[in-house]
Amino acid sequence: MWPSMLLAALLLGSAPLPLAADQIRVAVASNFRQAMAAAAERFEHSSGHEVVLIPGSTGKHYAQIRNGAPYDAFFAADVDKPLRLEEERRIVPGSRFTYAIGQLVLWSADPDLVDPAGEVLKSDRFRHLAIANPDLAPYGAAARSVLQALGLWDALAPKLVRGENIEQTFQFIISGNAELGFAARSQLAVPGRDFAGSSWQPSNALYPPIEQQAVLLQDSPAGRALLAFMQGEEARAIIRAYGYDSP
Repeated sequence: MWPSMLLAALLLGSAPLPLAADQIRVAVASNFRQAMAAAAERFEHSSGHEVVLIPGSTGKHYAQIRNGAPYDAFFAADVDKPLRLEEERRIVPGSRFTYAIGQLVLWSADPDLVDPAGEVLKSDRFRHLAIANPDLAPYGAAARSVLQALGLWDALAPKLVRGENIEQTFQFIISGNAELGFAARSQLAVPGRDFAGSSWQPSNALYPPIEQQAVLLQDSPAGRALLAFMQGEEARAIIRAYGYDSP
């Protein structure tokens, strides 16, 4: 019996053990926070790993990463910052990819304020217009492009209320601190929530595409698994449900 017992012990000792669950710290653009939370919940359930989300403006996240912030992955609201990190050799090679394409919308909680053509921007029917900081937030840069294309940037400058990121900007509009403002379409497309009000979606020709990219900053099996999941159909279906276009 001894040889059989020894063989069994050896076989048990050589059997593969389940992968240990790891924590993944993800810097995520404010506009993508809710969609990422929904996707992360599915990923956690299927993988056993824990995802910790740190939402904020893409510009601030980029600066923090360059200063050594301990993030494992970065889901930005643009292409520029992930590309810069790649050029600076701060990412896992080959990890940069587009995960969503955002859409800009002019929105007001007042159902009678914003017309289908956006002509309200040329009127005196509002005192404050909210936009995200164009120097920090890609959706703010897109809003600036729209106003410049319409020839309204200088005229509306005194009325602008600038949020640090698109999430804060949306709160300005909801709270009434600004009668209207430029938000992400995804903020109005949260499953289970019905935002009334009025809106106008500018033509894509008025602003550069809001292509959103992600990168892996620290190489690990858990991090690679998360990025692979986010490129799969299950995650893409969630992303579309939250008002984004798929790449």
